[in-house]
Amino acid sequence: MANTVLEIRHLQKKFGKFQALQDITFDVKEGEVFGFIGPNGAGKSTTIRVLLGILRGTGGQATIFGQDVWRDSVKIHARLAYVPGDVYLWPNLSGGEIIDLFLKLNQQKHTAKTDALIKQFELDPTKKARTYSKGNRQKVALIAVFSTNADFYIFDEPTSGLDPLMEEIFQQNVLALKKQGKSILLSSHILSEVERMCDRIGIIREGKIIETGTLDEMRHLTRTVITVKTKEDLADFAQLPGIHNFKIDERTTNKVSFAVDSESIGAIMTALAPRQIVSLQSTPPTLEDLFLRYYNHDQEVSDHAK
Repeated sequence: MANTVLEIRHLQKKFGKFQALQDITFDVKEGEVFGFIGPNGAGKSTTIRVLLGILRGTGGQATIFGQDVWRDSVKIHARLAYVPGDVYLWPNLSGGEIIDLFLKLNQQKHTAKTDALIKQFELDPTKKARTYSKGNRQKVALIAVFSTNADFYIFDEPTSGLDPLMEEIFQQNVLALKKQGKSILLSSHILSEVERMCDRIGIIREGKIIETGTLDEMRHLTRTVITVKTKEDLADFAQLPGIHNFKIDERTTNKVSFAVDSESIGAIMTALAPRQIVSLQSTPPTLEDLFLRYYNHDQEVSDHAK
């Protein structure tokens, strides 16, 4: 069984009377990419600042490499690499000078891999940082981190400001780290990014972890969208258990669409077969479906409480 690199148990953080983190519990295993997702303001960056030893938790505990994130932060940082969502650079240094400085601060050297990354990310390293766009500032940090040989990588909204092509380059480099057996915590609200790269995910909402697990484990909570045309009428299907958002296509006879709970798909397909299927399209559930379902469920609960 893989070793645990990061372990968080019931972590809390208060700012005065405001409870930013109420109950954060999850772990990251060796060689795993863990997706940490939630809407902006949910507590992702606050959690990461506690892990980095920038903030001190007001309850619970967190360890990296078995060491306390606050007390042993210096030892932890020697084995850790981090990219924030908004990178601030020294305005009068060039991008290349800053990359080399970041590497030197981490006891690392500029290598052929660094040059390859500069080319890959299409960064002009001779320009002063003050001339860089937000995306180029992100590139500087990403190049430095991907050049660094660390045991644990933390990315907090790392592709903020990058165009889709550069997002693809970022994903390729994360997957390369995973192949090397590195551990990665990826905080993001870009669900496609998380879906492509992560082994497990944790969903945070209003300072609480509301679910963790693999995508396959969590997809049982999502719904598949079915669009089907048959030779016989399907109007009565609206009443079947497990079916939601049933819609009749007014332009095409006996064509309907609906969402179906994953656990009900077998029963629904069995019920469809005798109606003589002409065409059927199935759209599998995505991480976005899962995320929105949690979000909408929370909204419904709060609305009922009013």
